[in-house]
Amino acid sequence: MRKILIIVVFLISLPMIAGSMEQKTEFTVLQWNIWQEGTMVPGGYDAIVDEIERLRPDFVTFSEVRNYHGTRFCDRIVASLRERGLEYYSFYSYDSGLLSRHPITDSTTVFPENGDHGSIYRMVSEIGGREIAVYTAHLDYLNDAYYNVRGYDGSTWEKIPIPQTVLEVLQVNDASQRDDAIREFIAAAGKDIEAGRIVILGGDFNEPSHLDWTWETKDLYDHNGLIIPWTVPLMLDNAGYIDTYREQFPDVLSHPGFTFPADNPLIPVERLTWTPDADERDRIDYIFYYPYSSLLTVKTPKDVSVESAVMMDGGRALEVIETARNEYNVRMPSADPGEPFVIRLETGGSAGSGNKYRDALI
Repeated sequence: MRKILIIVVFLISLPMIAGSMEQKTEFTVLQWNIWQEGTMVPGGYDAIVDEIERLRPDFVTFSEVRNYHGTRFCDRIVASLRERGLEYYSFYSYDSGLLSRHPITDSTTVFPENGDHGSIYRMVSEIGGREIAVYTAHLDYLNDAYYNVRGYDGSTWEKIPIPQTVLEVLQVNDASQRDDAIREFIAAAGKDIEAGRIVILGGDFNEPSHLDWTWETKDLYDHNGLIIPWTVPLMLDNAGYIDTYREQFPDVLSHPGFTFPADNPLIPVERLTWTPDADERDRIDYIFYYPYSSLLTVKTPKDVSVESAVMMDGGRALEVIETARNEYNVRMPSADPGEPFVIRLETGGSAGSGNKYRDALI
């Protein structure tokens, strides 16, 4: 699905000599659905390279990696960035992908792509002596029950009667493999947590959040009166993971955080929307983290805009929504709009003090 990119900046404060001082180390994580590897927009691949060169993220979690025509996207993007003087590392994957400015010490397939039902990959790297496990997820796009709520079948996108109960919606939703993939992630990431690694998950989940479909929004955005505990974000919430955007912007009315659909003036609107007669705006792209023994601060980068072009009722609408998003040119091959953040992870106190606290601040 077509979305905008999401970027999160992490800062780690590392104890120095005798634990008397701290050294702050910054790293960034970019989540990006690149819309069929950039092929859906003229000049799309070059635009991907341009944006990575501009942002220079430490880690990128890609969605819609395709390796078209026998190519290896991981090698192409690394080579293109090297031509611009940037050294990155990657490994072969399909459907979702990972890119790192730091040497990759381990990589695994957590949920392999099979029949276009999504995928999850993992890599481990190190910054400032801290191991970081970064996971990328592009989850099953079928049985997208948030479309059923809006009167469209979530697998065929044909018009259907609107379901009347939450149970009906969740029965369709849980027929997908999204929950299966996230169970595999939780199990794999649990081992990283036990090993003391920082765990980050970025992905296009193709599923909204229970934090967004609330009493306050039940009559908005064609939610049709339903309050829904969407399965996958709730699983992560129950496992202790933090949704970076919603932690920073808890007010769902002032900050809906839509990440889909995204406008592009180069593309006919009928190719950008799945439900021309419904309001399909939703937040289905995320960056999660597991609370570390650290102080966490999240803020919006300075080089972003809050203007997002979205489609509604079959037409184009440019509106200001409180979703921080990167400004980029019209070539940007982005499938969904996302939300950039700055996140600070600080090891509090002296070495071995074991401080276990976190905070969030714009």
